[in-house]
Amino acid sequence: MAALCDLFDGDDYRGLVRIEPRAASEEELRRVHGHGHVAAVAASAGRPHTQFDADTPASQGSFEAARLAAGGAIAMADAILAGEIDNGFAALRPPGHHAEADRPMGFCLFNNVALVARHLTAVRGLSRVLVVDWDVHHGNGTQNSFYDSCEVLYASTHQYPFYPGTGAPAEVGRGSGAGYTLNIPMPAGAGDDEFAAAFRDLLLPVAREFAPEFVLVSAGYDAHRRDPLASLELGTQAFAAMTDALAGIADESANGRLLLLLEGGYDLEALTASVAASVAHLANPSSFGEPDGEMTSWARMSREAIAPYWETV
Repeated sequence: MAALCDLFDGDDYRGLVRIEPRAASEEELRRVHGHGHVAAVAASAGRPHTQFDADTPASQGSFEAARLAAGGAIAMADAILAGEIDNGFAALRPPGHHAEADRPMGFCLFNNVALVARHLTAVRGLSRVLVVDWDVHHGNGTQNSFYDSCEVLYASTHQYPFYPGTGAPAEVGRGSGAGYTLNIPMPAGAGDDEFAAAFRDLLLPVAREFAPEFVLVSAGYDAHRRDPLASLELGTQAFAAMTDALAGIADESANGRLLLLLEGGYDLEALTASVAASVAHLANPSSFGEPDGEMTSWARMSREAIAPYWETV
């Protein structure tokens, strides 16, 4: 986070509007997480070390940091709805998309993007929220939060098979949420062209048909080719292109309302450059253009799985 603080303190970003974070209330946290989950994370406050699972420790200040991350993201979404800002990038730690309703997981204590999406539907009255997750890991917690809901379309690109083991093409939602989960697994080694083709031929057509009223992005930068924790091959400008594409979707049906929430990213050089590329393109929607690559076999399986629910694929 220090690297991003240094980035945003630079001269190029002095014109940005800063949204002061505030702590999420228990009522807000309980819209996604159960009482036992919130209480367990709260109990870590003031303790030198708490270990929730093999990947998810907490220190004495983690509970307060997690409340500020969740509450700050909600505050930024409200500022966008109020027209105070056009769109936003929420530089958050800890991340959130692995946190389940009943347990922390994968570095994540509270599910920031799910909390914002639930706030937009339950409190602000929106009925169509798009969540795009381009983190290298599948956002199991976000998917499960809305697996039965038609109010939130969850679309994820992620390395597969990989942690946490979820996100297969056949996972498309259930009940009233059938067709509102779109998983596009990517094999190790997939890069800019494969992602561009998946966006162009699958994710963007479904998103346009859904016509979201607000677009949220679980913006993980660990799919970058420099990242040490995974094996995808995205370059820095791919994140600019994905931001452009989703800004275009937001402009078409959501009055430009777009919020990126930071998830993973573990190479500081790649993280800083990719975040800078995303932020630079928030106000300049364009598209991927016409990439040379074709969809991977798994992406074609994803299209087959989701096709019964959408006319455009």
